Amino acid sequence: MLGLAVLSATWLPAAQGFTVGIDRGPRALFLQVGVGTMTGATFESGGTPGNNTTVNTASVSVPSAQLGSGTAQAMTTNSTVTASPWEGFAFCNSPATTGQVYVGGFYRVPGSTGAAATLTVSTPASLTNGNGDTLPFNRIAWTSSGNGDATPTIPSGAFTGGAQTLLSVARNNWFESCLAFRYLNTQLVPAGTFTGRATFTLTTP
Repeated sequence: MLGLAVLSATWLPAAQGFTVGIDRGPRALFLQVGVGTMTGATFESGGTPGNNTTVNTASVSVPSAQLGSGTAQAMTTNSTVTASPWEGFAFCNSPATTGQVYVGGFYRVPGSTGAAATLTVSTPASLTNGNGDTLPFNRIAWTSSGNGDATPTIPSGAFTGGAQTLLSVARNNWFESCLAFRYLNTQLVPAGTFTGRATFTLTTP
């Protein structure tokens, strides 16, 4: 899951990227968004995925002179993940300077046939502040990339304020992308901190 926040200073009127085959094994799903847990080693070297309840954030404080200007504002994140839990490669660039949030995981089954898993993200219609003011969630977009990727695995896009499908994950495959979020800044909004949560889900057929 990923928490998102937009701060307003004042009131004024397909192609394939990084996927790799993994060994068949007991049926399993693993999804990491931001900080995750891989115990013992990387997954390729026999590491064990674990549960991690951390909810990372992406946020931006919009200067009053820029409110509603149409100039997109890059969001920052409190995630610190750069290395892929697959094999330890520095797949994302420094989140402190790029705002990139790692998203990756796998779908594994014992056999070689069957339908793919589906990666989705769900958001409410709007972000809200403490006064009940709203900001449409579709004002937040992302650019997808990854070091060494010719094209992103998860396509670049924007939230829709509902459920949306991001990626089909073939059986016995690992996938990953680095998502850098931005606030599109296309409207004037009241002062305050607008918050909302994007929930990423990997579902088996």
